[in-house]
Amino acid sequence: MAPSPTTVPIPAADGTTLAADLWLPEGASSERPVPGLVMSHGFSATRHMALPSFAEAFAAAGIAVCLYDHRCLGGSAGEPRQAIDPWRQTLDMGVVLGWLAERPEVDGDRLGVWGSSFSGGEAIVLGATDRRLRAVVANAPFAGLGDLDPADTEAAEARYRAIAEVMAGDRPVPTGDPIGPMAVVLEPGADGPAFLPQPESSEWFLAHGPGTGWENRFTLTMTADPPFDPLVCARHVAPAALLMVVATDDRVAPTATALEAFERAREPKRLEMVEGHHFVDYQGEGFDHAVAVMTAFLLEHL
Repeated sequence: MAPSPTTVPIPAADGTTLAADLWLPEGASSERPVPGLVMSHGFSATRHMALPSFAEAFAAAGIAVCLYDHRCLGGSAGEPRQAIDPWRQTLDMGVVLGWLAERPEVDGDRLGVWGSSFSGGEAIVLGATDRRLRAVVANAPFAGLGDLDPADTEAAEARYRAIAEVMAGDRPVPTGDPIGPMAVVLEPGADGPAFLPQPESSEWFLAHGPGTGWENRFTLTMTADPPFDPLVCARHVAPAALLMVVATDDRVAPTATALEAFERAREPKRLEMVEGHHFVDYQGEGFDHAVAVMTAFLLEHL
């Protein structure tokens, strides 16, 4: 049986308070520390949207789980509200990882990160630049830009080095003009535009968002120097183990890009395909299958 979570505040590097839920498995203590896993949600979402079911399963398997809201979203502080910046989000992910590692009930040498959709790409970037990690799970991930010639390995490596410098604090965090504000998904009767116009996106967000702190609006900062690009980071996740769970018909985070990222990644790695669209493994049979694969992978590598 999974334990009940405790809500905890986690200070980001600039003092912004991140709202998180912490699951500690039964029996976890300073005498019996357990592996730790940081989890974060996808584009514009909140931690309460379908993810607690994953966290509960991992905690029931003996893993301490910290599931948090990105800054400016959900229960976390930060202004302007609904602002999405993948650089800030990924740097915060590293801070949360450090916070979890310092818990006396957690073995700081057995750490993993789990991201879904937009944060699946962020998990890949963190996995490629933070050697504290032993396992990375990217669920239906935004896997990169795909704007470079795959044969141009020199350009890919140059972009990766620039990303690694930002993550290490050796290069300023890039800035750019935000996209938006605009709607995340189309609501009934709305003409648009929306960032995620797919019917499955509207169905999922409008079903799971109410009551969780989610709002159907956002601004997004994307940068050019360097761009935020998980694709060029994938081959650098090793020696951490990488699991990518990819939907066969993903129009939100394109299947082809995810498969290219997996192809670039080095061992140890595992690819698990699930039949359906981007949201197929958040509930029902898709969830049952994905969470079993994820749990086995985490227990093997943490």
